Amino acid sequence: MKKLRKIIKIDEDLCNGCGECIVNCAEGALQIVDGKAKLVKDSFCDGLGACIGECPTGALTIEEREADDFDEEAVKKHMAGADEAKAAPSHGHSGCPGSMMRQLKPAAPAGGCPGSMLRKMQASSPAPTSNEETPSQLTHWPVQLTLVPPSAPFLQGADVLLVADCVPFAYADFHKRFLAGGRPVLVACPKLDEAEPYVEKLKVMLTQSGMKSLTIVHMEVPCCSGLGRIVARAKDESGSDIEIRDVTVSISGEILE
Repeated sequence: MKKLRKIIKIDEDLCNGCGECIVNCAEGALQIVDGKAKLVKDSFCDGLGACIGECPTGALTIEEREADDFDEEAVKKHMAGADEAKAAPSHGHSGCPGSMMRQLKPAAPAGGCPGSMLRKMQASSPAPTSNEETPSQLTHWPVQLTLVPPSAPFLQGADVLLVADCVPFAYADFHKRFLAGGRPVLVACPKLDEAEPYVEKLKVMLTQSGMKSLTIVHMEVPCCSGLGRIVARAKDESGSDIEIRDVTVSISGEILE
């Protein structure tokens, strides 16, 4: 039943898709959809505004409007996972519960699957000695194309890598050769994943992300070349004039192009 009550309001022009509000919404009323925070259901929002203080851009406010009553029982079912498949963002990952950001307990990293929270990290730059492990050059998380918001700040003005997921296993110096200097990376599989959601996601990225260039890195096997076709479609349909580069890696771990 609808009534006049207080409820969260999201200014999409200010929202940068950081996900901080989602972490601090105990009811799971918010999710990231196409790089923006969205209210899943009016009945999931209690209107108390616990998420507001964590928003770095001021995109969240409380407004008073006609909305469904807050439904505590529905929230319990939602948080237990009964409604996750329906409420999760639709980016081709079939509502996987691990992609929804949430706080499970105070000591845990934010995120239903801790590894899916959007974050930025500083790349380790010191050169390793002979007794040290090679430091990671990864500067952000997540890296899977499905999970990265089109407006992610690490894409802005960047030379972005779109990498077939087998490449880092075949090419031993992947971090040193491709990620050094803080280059953002997106990972996808053109054979096992559905192409259409990737085309749609890349179209939005090419129009919204502000990326400077896109380098495709794929394996020499024929099925892996599908990544280039996905990018070509996205570029044509988006009308983008972004520079596209292509790099092929052999199964034996050599750069062919």
